[in-house]
Amino acid sequence: MARYIIRRLISIVPTILGVTIVVFMFLRLIPGDPAIAMLGEHATEENVNRIREQFGLNRPVFFDREALKIGDFSGFFNTQYFIYLGNLLRGDLGNSIHRRIPVAETLLLRFPATIELAFLSMFLAIFIGVPVGIVSAARRNSVLDNTTMFGALIGVSMPIFWLGIMLIMLFAVTLNWLPASGRLDSGIELKSITNFHLIDSLITLNFAAFSNALSHLALPAIALATIPTAVIARMTRSSMLDVLNEDYIRTAHAKGVVERRVLYQHALKNAFLPIITIIGLQVGLLLAGAVLTETIFSWPGIGKWVYDSILARDYPIVQGGTLLIALIFVAVNLLVDISYAYFDPRIHYD
Repeated sequence: MARYIIRRLISIVPTILGVTIVVFMFLRLIPGDPAIAMLGEHATEENVNRIREQFGLNRPVFFDREALKIGDFSGFFNTQYFIYLGNLLRGDLGNSIHRRIPVAETLLLRFPATIELAFLSMFLAIFIGVPVGIVSAARRNSVLDNTTMFGALIGVSMPIFWLGIMLIMLFAVTLNWLPASGRLDSGIELKSITNFHLIDSLITLNFAAFSNALSHLALPAIALATIPTAVIARMTRSSMLDVLNEDYIRTAHAKGVVERRVLYQHALKNAFLPIITIIGLQVGLLLAGAVLTETIFSWPGIGKWVYDSILARDYPIVQGGTLLIALIFVAVNLLVDISYAYFDPRIHYD
């Protein structure tokens, strides 16, 4: 197991390297100049050139062909990408072009908001999706099965941006039950310890802040959890149907084992590997969907931050946020692979 984990950790390096190359390349293909976006359309050419030089935007992106022509191989790599890569190896994600603050510092402040939203969304998706899939498999072709699978199909097909707007219109505007944006009301005071509002409010026994933070989380979490819930429910049903046709399940029924025990102790454990796989994949989709969700609900997380930075051509922020999301996705998939051995003792990583 240890050797397998080490091999997987080593394989992360080329994956992350590929992510940095792709993000770096596509960002430079977006129309617009960061210096002009920062200074405005009426900025003088002198000021624009000064900003470009200050942030190294006047250098070649990947390779300096002019340096290669004169045989200067040291200058050949003196480009935007390799300077960024060198700083990255030292743990420096660079500074924001617009805000002039370290990207890593802002990531630490915004990361907890995204994790809170993603964690609650995944909790809802698993808490609802897995039981729905089990019940649908146990009552195959019944009215309940057809209804839940029809609902799952709608959930998979529903765009997050439309659902988010509809939730705001219904629960925030019409019924006025839940807030439409932000993490806390302006009048709520909360001592920041971990930057996770739910955790900080429990640590400080500030139950008013806990309730308020949870109410702000409700609408974006529901919008973000809709597609993962539907996908998990459908996968759970499919995997359970395969297992329920096995001989050992028929034997358990023949011995008079209680239906609940057959479903949850015998069938679910053996059907769980595909479910774990789809949960791991949904984490990546949650982080991608968080960009839309956080923008709609003005949620101050990484997704909205990256979206605003793309519009402002703030390259260091987009690169840092994307890199962090890629690392989380790779780490979650590693944990999923390791968990296989726990749920199925026949699997060994030797």
